[in-house]
Amino acid sequence: MEPNSYPRIYVERTLALIKPDAIHRSEEIEDVILKSGFTVLQKRKLQLSPEQCSDFYVDQFGKFLFPKLAAFMSSGPIIALTLARSNAVAYWRSLMGPVNSPQARETHPECLRARYGTCDLKNALHGSDSFYAAEREIKFMFPNSVIEPFPPREETEEYLSKHVTPTLVRGLTQLCKHKPLNPCVWLADWLIKNCPNRPQIYDGAAVEDKKKEKKT
Repeated sequence: MEPNSYPRIYVERTLALIKPDAIHRSEEIEDVILKSGFTVLQKRKLQLSPEQCSDFYVDQFGKFLFPKLAAFMSSGPIIALTLARSNAVAYWRSLMGPVNSPQARETHPECLRARYGTCDLKNALHGSDSFYAAEREIKFMFPNSVIEPFPPREETEEYLSKHVTPTLVRGLTQLCKHKPLNPCVWLADWLIKNCPNRPQIYDGAAVEDKKKEKKT
């Protein structure tokens, strides 16, 4: 199989919103986001109209808080962020915590909504509740975004086990044998030199050394 024909692995994305009530704490919140392993792919500060808020929260239409939600979300600027990491949707929702901020302070005191929110409406943050919701919401906030299709978990695991894990295990084994002063740089160099997609050319002595390694 040619290198370019390998299936690609996609890191999951989600949308995060810093709401009007917490925008003055945005730097602190973004610092927590980065320290939690997220990469910020896109960021913009904007103010939505009530009509845009109604379109964004269309799944909430008809619920008791819907008019108040649209009014609140259009009352001031917000910050929209496209976040990426493994299991981004679930991890971001866990980091935010329960929707009701007073309840969150009782059950999840370290979560972001407990720290920055005040009630179930003014709860500081928004996060997509599924991959498909994230796709729609990211395109809403960032209209020029291109969202890659998300592969099944089985396909991703098969690709890793077939094309990544064997080489990585070999590299980590050699790393443990050599114990270099800078293991990250050493492993990066080793992976470049031992990429299975690149042909390896050995002289006679190198071939003999390889045979000896296998015997030992």
